[in-house]
This record gives sequence, structure tokens and C-alpha cells, in this order.
Amino acid sequence: MRLVWRQMLGILVVIVVLCTTLTISFIGVTNRTLYFNTWRQLSQNADSLINDDEIIFNKKTGQIIGIEKNQIDSKSRMLTRQHVKFAIYDGKQKLRYTNENKYTPTITKREWQQVKKGKAIQKRAAVMPLHKSVAKSKSMKQETTENEPMPPEMTMIIKPYFYKGKLVAAVTIGSFTSTTRQNMHQIVNDLFISFLVAVLIALIISFIVSRSLTQRIDAMNRATRQVAKGDYNIHLENRQKDELDELSHNFNVMARSLQESQEEIKDQEERRQQLLANAAHEMRTPLTTINGILEGLAYDVIPEDEKKHSIELMQRDTKRLIRLVNDNLSYEKIRTNQISLDRKMFDAGAVITNLRDQLAKKAQKKGNKLVVTAPPELRVYADYDRFVQILFNIIQNAIQFTDHGTITISGERVTHGTQFSVQDTGIGMTEEQTKHIWERFYKADRSRMSTRYGESGIGMAIVHQLVTLHGGKIKVKSKLNQGSTFTIFFPNQQYAPHSGMRKSHENKNVSDK
Repeated sequence: MRLVWRQMLGILVVIVVLCTTLTISFIGVTNRTLYFNTWRQLSQNADSLINDDEIIFNKKTGQIIGIEKNQIDSKSRMLTRQHVKFAIYDGKQKLRYTNENKYTPTITKREWQQVKKGKAIQKRAAVMPLHKSVAKSKSMKQETTENEPMPPEMTMIIKPYFYKGKLVAAVTIGSFTSTTRQNMHQIVNDLFISFLVAVLIALIISFIVSRSLTQRIDAMNRATRQVAKGDYNIHLENRQKDELDELSHNFNVMARSLQESQEEIKDQEERRQQLLANAAHEMRTPLTTINGILEGLAYDVIPEDEKKHSIELMQRDTKRLIRLVNDNLSYEKIRTNQISLDRKMFDAGAVITNLRDQLAKKAQKKGNKLVVTAPPELRVYADYDRFVQILFNIIQNAIQFTDHGTITISGERVTHGTQFSVQDTGIGMTEEQTKHIWERFYKADRSRMSTRYGESGIGMAIVHQLVTLHGGKIKVKSKLNQGSTFTIFFPNQQYAPHSGMRKSHENKNVSDK
């Protein structure tokens, strides 16, 4: 709630400052406008007294010689009801008519000099009673006593009238400023009430707006605490309207990313444990064999004619362990991009023919037939040694899982590259087994843990990483007891990635390929 009050205080301060500034400006403008309108109205009243022929003056001498009593008295009564006081002076500053005997607007000598020059004077000044004004003109030292009230202030205008360039009359007319001040006071009261209403409305609106913002921030705080506790299954409402919605969107993205990372970490940990278990299992069998033979030799329990065979078994299992360690080291180098590829264009058809010849004897031992259907001069852009390693592992894998069958090796040019396939009629795999074929130490079932069906289970993982490093794709289709087909694609030079650039696809499903 602290943020709510801060936001409300900020909005309130802005509203108060704005309203205060506008109120002061409005009062100033209104005050000037009221006085300006008063002076304009007084000027019009003065003109009506002179220009409507209520005043009779000698056109030769320019002096007032008479006044239409009835007409000017009628106007006088009307102006008196409007609290307007006026006095008419002739060209010699002699008072000729006034509608107020007590408070008569007078003209000072200084003002009279300005009037004679044709200047209209607007002013606000206190008006003394007529007898005091006369006494003051005789004795400039007389002052208002403390017991007497202060004389009222009037808004006045002194306006001269000329005939043929000669001053014939001057009208001083005014109204008490109390009337104007009453109007101004009423305006100020109305503004004050409006000010209070505006502040109240601003408080209500600022509370609603601030509360709506803080509720969204509170939701983010609760979500943050859930994330801190490890609960990433969170989704904040996002209407895509403002910065908070953008923050909510980014928070949702972060929560999903954290959840995916957590799941990936969990999956990686499970794979790590499985990897260690598989590696331990792969190493335990040859180590147990070697240890057993060594104990037999140490206690001399192995017959003399079996010792040579026992030593051969130890050599075979030792080589198997060496190959297992080397395969793991090779896999890690490939996975961490510690090897470089020397890619170039070469004839893949010749490579396939050589591999068929090399593996022919191994295939014959299992009653298999190797068939090559690659066209002559089949060009491929790849690292020669790694290309041989990829096809050798796949063909050898097909031979190991096929008995008395056919293994077909084919290749062709396709859009943007070259494609190869190795198809066998072996024992095949289930859909679940196919998903895990690229994982280290994975073997489709327990029967394949024997050397008859491969030694370490790393070969396919290495193949997958090498193909990925080339920027290519490898996929497998297989049906149980019907055989498997491996398809490998190598891109042309213009589509191949830089040798130092690759994407890690380790342990991803073949369905992503």
C-alpha cells in the first residue's frame, strides 16, 4: 500500500499545484476583467449624460449654461439605483450637477491638468464626503480622525468632453468597489468549491488508478516469491497495453525458460546417472574377466594348456576397454567441438566401394550380403576421414544386427547436397528404442549387451555428432524384426556451416531431425 499512497500523493500534488496556478491566474484575469468592464460601463454612462443633450452649453463660449433637469434627474435616479455616483463639471472645474451629496467624485488639480489635455483617467480611490473634500481643498492639513470610519473606495473614470477643441465639460463617475469585490468574492467562493471538488475527484481517481497498478505489481511479487521457491508453473495476465504488461510477458518468458531449464537439468542428471551406470556396466564385464584370469594365474589354478587362451582373453578385454575409453574421449572431443574438419569435394562412390570390400569378410561370417547402388562419380563435400568413419560405423552396425540378410548401401545427389542410406534386414527396433539410438551406451535391449551386438554402444552417438558437425542430418526408420534404414545428408559447400560453428543436438529425438 505504500506505493499507492506515494502515487496518490504525487497525483494530488500535481492537481493542487495545477489548480492553484489556474485559480490564481483566473482570479487575476477575472479581477482585471471586472474592473475593465466597470470602467467601460461607467464610460458609456458618462457619454449618455453628455451626448443625449441633457447638458446645455454655449457653443460660442463653450460653457455650460443649463441642464435639462427632468431628463438628467431620471438618469440620475437610475444610476443611483445601480450605486453609480457622478458629478458634472464645466470647463472651469465648477461643479454643475451631482447625484450624490455625501460622496461626490471629485477632480484634483493634477487630474484636471490631464483632463484639459484630453486624457480620460481611470482610477480606484477613496471618496471623502463633499464637505471634507472642500475643507481639504482649503486646508491640506485636515485628516480623518480615528473615530470616523474610513471613506469608501470607488472605481472611477474622469472623462473630458470638447467642442471645437475647447473643454466644455468633464464628468467624473464611479461605483463603489465593494460591489465589484462582492462579485469577485462570489467567484472566489465558487472557485474554492470547484477546487475542493477537483481535489476529491483526483483523490478517488488516483486511488483507483494506483490500486490497479499496485495489484498487478503485487501479483508479480507473489509470482516472484513462487519462482524463488522453485515453482516455475506461473502465468501472469498480459493484456499487451502498457509497460507492466510487457514486464508480465517477459516474466512469463523467464518462468517458462526456468521451467524448461529445470526440466533439462533434471533430464541431464538422469542421463548422467544412466551414463555412469552404463559405463560401469560396460567396464565391469571385461574387468571381471581380467581379474578372474589374473587370480587364476596367481594361484596356479589354470591348466597349462589353457593359459595361452586365458592370456588371449585378457588381451581382447583389455583392447575392448581401451577402445571404450578412446571412443568416449573421441565423443567428448566431437561434442565439445574440439576437432576441426578438413572438408573438401571428393568421390564418395569410391569410398563406399572400399568400405564394402573391407567389411565383406565380416559380413560373410554372418551370412550377410553387401550391395552397393551408388552411382559413379558421386561427389560429396565432407571431411574424408570423418566421412569414412561415419559410414564404417553405420555399415558395421548393420552387419552386427543382421544375420543371413542383405545390407544395401546407396547414395545420390539431392537438392543442396548428397544423401546416403544404409538399409538392412536385421532385427530392427521398436519406436521407443529408435528414440534413444543416439545416446551413449544405449543398447536396444539386454540381449545386445554381448559383444555379438556391439561392444560399447558409443558408435551411433559418435556418428550423430560427426554428422551434426558437418551441418548435415541423420535419421533412422526401423521396425522390429524387419530391419532398419539409416539416412545421412551432407550439405553442399555453400550450405555447410563454418567448421567452428555447430549446434548441439546431443540426445535429441530423431523425430526432431
